[in-house]
Amino acid sequence: MMGDMTAASSGASAPGGATASTATGPTGATGADLADLLRRSSRGDESAFAELYDATSRRLYGLVLRIVRDHAMSEEVTQEVYLDVWRHCARFDPERGSAISWLLTIAHRSAVDRVRASEASRRRDDAHAATHQDIDFDTTAESAQASLEAQRVRRALTTLTDAQRSAVELAYLGGYTHT
Repeated sequence: MMGDMTAASSGASAPGGATASTATGPTGATGADLADLLRRSSRGDESAFAELYDATSRRLYGLVLRIVRDHAMSEEVTQEVYLDVWRHCARFDPERGSAISWLLTIAHRSAVDRVRASEASRRRDDAHAATHQDIDFDTTAESAQASLEAQRVRRALTTLTDAQRSAVELAYLGGYTHT
């Protein structure tokens, strides 16, 4: 079917003898082919969408990777782009531009949005870390606090009778139980 469309199309000559509407990209799909695949995909044709993906995925992924600069994140963004294209391919208007430029625009905007969101998240994390730093453990203050508490316990023990003091010392200091 795509071969029939290519043979039937005509337009202004491009370098190399190809016509403007039949000039092929690196995958061999013409602008008219991509527009047709988008039109068919808008009607729910999954095979047309698979062909569209095969014809454009390398180019879209390459663009996203150049912007995002992270392979895993680029794969996620590219997947989100194709999901968005599947959901909204009926919005494509061939009168306003080519199918590949429409796809690349969606990919570019999505990639830039991801970079901006990632940068904003990093700035928030940095600001939070700067304002909420953990206080280092202070052994001197801890030792002083323990010494003050020990003095209070010794003073309290002097107020007890000999039998009470002996019971407390055996229970808490000698390791015996109080029962």
